Amino acid sequence: MNRTPEEIEKIKLQSKLVKRFNKACANYHLIEDGDAILIGVSGGKDSLALIELMGRRAKIHVPKFTVKAVHVRVKERNYQTDLQLLEDFCQQWDVPLIVADTQIGEEKGDKDPCFLCSWYRRKKMFELAKTLGCNKIALGHHLDDMVQTTLMNLIFQGSFGGIAPCLQMDKMPLQMIRPLCLIEENYIARYAELSGYPQQLKLCPFEKESSRAEVKNILTTLEKLNPHVKNSVWEAMEKYWNIKNETI
Repeated sequence: MNRTPEEIEKIKLQSKLVKRFNKACANYHLIEDGDAILIGVSGGKDSLALIELMGRRAKIHVPKFTVKAVHVRVKERNYQTDLQLLEDFCQQWDVPLIVADTQIGEEKGDKDPCFLCSWYRRKKMFELAKTLGCNKIALGHHLDDMVQTTLMNLIFQGSFGGIAPCLQMDKMPLQMIRPLCLIEENYIARYAELSGYPQQLKLCPFEKESSRAEVKNILTTLEKLNPHVKNSVWEAMEKYWNIKNETI
């Protein structure tokens, strides 16, 4: 059977994504026997890729773990996800989907809207993880997200560190894991396009005006100086975390 160039490209990209996903899980001990993992799903390409990769991995007998997904809607944020498409996608990979609602209320003040949205969504996920007996929450942060966060901390906070692939919460027996941390965003974007991933109906109203969007532009400029700048920053982050460094 002759495959089209797009089908061949998709197969190669899928292999790359699976390889880097598995490498992240092995290098940073993200998934272990007996884990009950709750995936945070926004409906965007990154969280959908995480659903697919986690769903694929859950079908393998070692390690043996269970997985569920949650989509948290924030009352004050005027963007939508087609829940039927999201449910169908999760069902395709045998990942049960839970839809939950939360709201920010009056605690707005001068706080960054992205921080508020992220905090209240995450707080809801913590509550659900406890109720469902999950010991880990998986988030769809890819390599670009991790590097951008590190640059944001340097620029705005005067600190270095960023977000780690695996983070043990201080006040609860729960870990935050990021299995896409070795995968660049452009690979996920192209794979989502070739795979026909469902798309959000409406973008977040703050997406284009956040500090992260500005830092993303800075990172694009830095790549003109060094095309491997993301890998360089990641290696520095690994040394900071004292994690064994291997080439991505």
